[in-house]
Amino acid sequence: MTELDKKLEEAGLIAVLEFDDPALALPLAEALLAGGVKAAEITFRNEASYGAAAASISEIRSKYPQMLVGAASVSSPAVAEKAAAAGAQFIISAGFNPDTVNYCIERKLPVYPGVCTPGEIERALSLGLTTLKFFPAEAAGGVNALKAYSGPYPHVKFIVSGGINGCNAAQYFACRNTAAVSGSWIASKALIAQKNWAEITRLSREAVMLSLGFKFAHVGINYKGEKDAAESAGILDEFGFAGNENPVSWFCGSDFELMKNGGPGTNGHIGILTWNIERALAYLAERGCSPIMETAKWCGEPEKSPLMFIYIDREIGGFAVHLKRR
Repeated sequence: MTELDKKLEEAGLIAVLEFDDPALALPLAEALLAGGVKAAEITFRNEASYGAAAASISEIRSKYPQMLVGAASVSSPAVAEKAAAAGAQFIISAGFNPDTVNYCIERKLPVYPGVCTPGEIERALSLGLTTLKFFPAEAAGGVNALKAYSGPYPHVKFIVSGGINGCNAAQYFACRNTAAVSGSWIASKALIAQKNWAEITRLSREAVMLSLGFKFAHVGINYKGEKDAAESAGILDEFGFAGNENPVSWFCGSDFELMKNGGPGTNGHIGILTWNIERALAYLAERGCSPIMETAKWCGEPEKSPLMFIYIDREIGGFAVHLKRR
């Protein structure tokens, strides 16, 4: 995974932008950033749009360097050259054009070609590319296709695009091999033309929360001995939360963990689920939270695989908080 791959995965969302007037670029970028969207791809769909697209990339890169800005719908080396000259940080294409891909690789310009078949995936792998665009996602099998690809291609991740919106985005974020989701529903051409920046910010915030997928897991309560924990487990059992004892706690249903001899947090802990812990940590870092790395657990080899579990340095009402991968 390259540094840019990592940043795009932490961003989680890539707004697909299409507009004709570069004067709208800066207020649009401001609206996206206000909603928490930190990556955008500006389309080069036809020659008439190239000038506006290039100028928009240049404007946003100059004013908002914190935003990742790429060029989309890049269909040839010539278009990739125009985009790179304007300051595009990466190139995304709808399909796999070997001329465009090789041009970018030779110039160390990050490229994410579009694929939708095993043959195209293997062609990309032969060139050393492991993060690819899956397009058109809905028409090419959607979530079921992504799940199928995770078997033979466990180390490939996808920027998923095509037919995705606020109603179905969450199911793509739930896929372990989704690096990011890109789409135009966050800032549609109509909303841009209307200069409806408030609505774009609202949709951005909504989409960011979809990308994080925060969900309550359970509450842990600290006890000072096994007897007190067992008594409380009996009470919860009367409410239908059946207790299951383990060496350090009682789990009552899936909502309560009674810690026999205390644990993190003054009073206990709160578990929160998320699609992607690394993305969640990047989001929380902007809000003053830091991970407690000595509590980290990984899905595989430590520090070389995704995080599965970690505590953060925040308490809520005396309860520590940990994240767990959904």
